[in-house]
Amino acid sequence: MDHILTVNNLKTSFLTSSGEVQAVRGISFHLDKGESLGIVGESGSGKSVASMSILRLLAQTGRIREGEVLFGGADLTKVNTRALRSIRGKRIAMVFQDPMSSLNPLIPVGDQVGEMLWAHTGLDKRARTERVLELLRTVRIPEPEQRLNSLPHEFSGGMRQRVMIALALACRPEVLIADEPTTALDVTIQDQILKLMRSLQAETGMSIIFITHDLGVVAELCTRVVVMYGGLILEEAPIDELFDRPMHPYTMGLLDSVPGAHQDKAARLTPIPGSPPDMTRPPEGCPFAPRCRYARNLCAAQRPPYFHPGEGRRSMCWLLHDDAPSAGNPFKGGRIG
Repeated sequence: MDHILTVNNLKTSFLTSSGEVQAVRGISFHLDKGESLGIVGESGSGKSVASMSILRLLAQTGRIREGEVLFGGADLTKVNTRALRSIRGKRIAMVFQDPMSSLNPLIPVGDQVGEMLWAHTGLDKRARTERVLELLRTVRIPEPEQRLNSLPHEFSGGMRQRVMIALALACRPEVLIADEPTTALDVTIQDQILKLMRSLQAETGMSIIFITHDLGVVAELCTRVVVMYGGLILEEAPIDELFDRPMHPYTMGLLDSVPGAHQDKAARLTPIPGSPPDMTRPPEGCPFAPRCRYARNLCAAQRPPYFHPGEGRRSMCWLLHDDAPSAGNPFKGGRIG
């Protein structure tokens, strides 16, 4: 299958008064045409910074230190601003976590969606209005003719997020990056947004990168997932295999901390002890080693390479090495409860 987007050895840092925050430390992944790829991890894992780096939407203190982002035969880390503007919103679009801070509170939603069309298409005003109405219908906003001139505060949270999706879809992008788009929504509205994104993908054939801390949400939408922690990708797998047979202790910890549909309500969830690493001084070895109950001395001293425990899978864990001991090893001697 053709890769529509390829990220190679991406390193992104932020310059702060406390030092250089190494938010992304050399990640590589690809996105196929028509695919839904999930990027999961705790807050501070680097997943949102990775997505912002793709379109160079970093704060002024942010720097892409190394790597490349290949799309349409160009490296997006090196193209000029004019070329990048022709891609942002038109060929690669983004839906952000909080629609209230992403939408202008003083401008009607119809005008905000129409502005995207004005910037990237040659449509006249009448044609833009028709296209905006079509988009609002597409994202299931009722009575779009009446809502065209409504301000964002007149919409519910779920409806505002639908407006953001309409804005992102305005120019029929090839890639949609959704950064925690359902986090601020209740479970019922979250389910509606996920179903909407699935149906829109089926209709348009676009590729989706879905960024979240919630593995349950990824299971609803994605076919493949990468797990990030400490600015690195620790594991990658097809979604079903990740749930059935996680191959990194961090992924195991994430799954243990998620309530199951048939779980005993009296049963306690198992949180991951400890805190994420200080990214101004990232660890030399596996970033998860201080929190990992299976960690050996080697884990803290040296970063493991990727091991490939199956087709389409990789995991950055010394426990998968051929010479790793079986005793106490969840991947060789059976998982310890």
